[in-house]
Parts: sequence; C-alpha cells; structure tokens
Amino acid sequence: MSSDSNSPSCAQSSAAKPPRNTSSPSHVSDTSERSADHHDHSHSHSHSHSHSHSHSNSHSHSHHHHPAPDHMNAAFAIGIGVNLVFVIIEAVYGVMAQSMALLADAGHNLSDVLGLVLAWGAAWLARRKVTKWRTYGFRKSTVLAALLNALILIFAVGAIAFESLQRFSAPAPVATGTVMVVALIGVVINGLTMWLFAGGQQHDLNIRGAFLHMAADTAVSLGVVIAGGLIWWTGADWIDPLVSLIIVAVILVGTWGLLKESVNLSLDAVPAGIDPDRVMEFLGTMPGIEAVHHLHIWGMSTTENALTVHLIKPDPANDDVLLGKITEQLQAKFGIGHVTIQWERSHQHCKTAE
Repeated sequence: MSSDSNSPSCAQSSAAKPPRNTSSPSHVSDTSERSADHHDHSHSHSHSHSHSHSHSNSHSHSHHHHPAPDHMNAAFAIGIGVNLVFVIIEAVYGVMAQSMALLADAGHNLSDVLGLVLAWGAAWLARRKVTKWRTYGFRKSTVLAALLNALILIFAVGAIAFESLQRFSAPAPVATGTVMVVALIGVVINGLTMWLFAGGQQHDLNIRGAFLHMAADTAVSLGVVIAGGLIWWTGADWIDPLVSLIIVAVILVGTWGLLKESVNLSLDAVPAGIDPDRVMEFLGTMPGIEAVHHLHIWGMSTTENALTVHLIKPDPANDDVLLGKITEQLQAKFGIGHVTIQWERSHQHCKTAE
C-alpha cells in the first residue's frame, strides 16, 4: 500500500496493493504535451528530464484504434438500400389501407434510413487521418452520430404518438389484410438488417445506435401485424392507434440508454463500463507509486478511450518498465488504449491538483 501521509491533498490515491498481472498496451506522455501522432500502430519512446519545480516527465506511446470494421460497410449499404425501398412500399400501402400503425412504421423506417446514413458517415470519418489541427482526427463524429440518432428516434416516436392520439377521437377503418402482409415483410427486412449490426453493437455506441434503430423497426412492424390481426378479429379500429402508442413506449425505453450514453460521451464523461475508482486503485497499487491525482478518463470516439494522470513516484528507477506495465494493463483491464502519464518526484505539486 502506498502511503500519502506527507501530502493530504493527494490522499485520494492511496490503495491496498493487490496481486499484479500483466497484459496489454496504451500511450503515455507528459500532460503538457498532447501528441498529434495517432497512427494505427504501436511505438514507444521514453525520456525523463527535470524542471525547476522538481518533477520529471516520461513519454511512451502506444495507440489502439478500433473504428468500425470494413464488413460494416456492406451492412450499412444493404440496410440503407433495402429499408429505403421498403419505406416507399409501406407508405403507399399505409395510405391505401388507412392504417395509422402502418404509416407510423413507414415514418419510423424513414428516420432509420437517415440514422443509418449518419452512422455510416461517422464510421467513415473516424477512419480519416489525423492532421496537425485535428490531432484526434474525426473520431468524435461517431459520438455525435449516436447522439443525433437518439434525438431522431425521439422526434419520430413523438410524431407517431401525436398522430395516434388524434386517431382515438376519429378512428379510421383499416384494411387489415394489406396491413398484415406489408408489416410481415417489414419484420423480415428489419430483422435481417438488425442482425447485420448485431456483431458490432456491443463495443461501438455508433453501431449500437444503428442496431437500436433496426430493433425498434422490427418491434414496430411486429406490433403492426398484431394490430392488424386484432382489428380483423374484433372489428375495433381503435386498436390501431393503441398499438402505435405501445410501440412508442417500447422504443423510448430502448432509446433512453443510447441518448444518455451519447450525451455523456459528448461531454467527455467517463465511458460506460469503466469504473474510475477501480482505475485509481489500480494505479495506486503499482510499485513505487505513492499518490495519484489529476486522473481524467474520456471517450475519444465510440470505440476508443483515453486517460491522463499524474503519478507521484519519487524513485526514477525502472520508469520505462513500469510505464510499459501500466499502459498494457490499462488496455487489458479497462479498455483504455490511449494513455498519457506524467511522473512527479514529490508531493509538493499536489496542491494544484484539480
């Protein structure tokens, strides 16, 4: 356990020392020097030098960038093309059948096409090379796309809810046969498109936005089939707007998580799935580390996480070895692949922390 009795202002970093393990990579450097070098390979260099205020800085870089894989291009192209055709078909038959549920599904499908275009564009931008002016490239565009997708979903379901409520006062007769056939086609198309994004949505918020769009569409289409069957069986036309409102509630529940996480990433909050207390504890238990402060963790994109931190290590021995061990384990344990660490040799500068 590293003690911090000499500097109360740095007490936040003390932690018991658990068994240590090794494993993965990252990037480390002085917090005063933001590197613009973000290549898709690992490299390292280290050096230390002292300043008049008695601390030294070491630099070691290892970047782990994971933009959307190339096979997602095919998923986006297929999803956009198939759904755009289906939107036209569904809108035409929705008008012919006078089905609010079918028209609601068509409108929602149209918002999904726009959402897929946004997500695909962001995935493409994330692959663009960095420049001296954009040292992180366009990776943040994936976060913005996820946020826009969530807002589009909320706007779409709001419009559906408003029209459905209007239909309660004046329910229109519904051609149930047409509605059910078209909606069944939608279940197949949306379900297939959802499956195309299933593999990438667990680790990429941008892809998850596309996945949720298609999952919501599948639910909407299935709801329309159920509405058509119930209306055919009971003759109650008010079932059509009722099912539409139920679908709206389901979509909102699924969209809330996407909206919350994308807003957090836009504000550089700690990404979901990373516990900053555990990161602090891990850093504090590294050999020779007496205190940890100025810890910041944020998402560079929907797939890449970054960290900056000051570590007080009075003894400069084995600096480079420890840098490698810390950066590898931050990647392996927490999925943080872009790390900036600054060594400090005394506690006197902790007073300026945060």
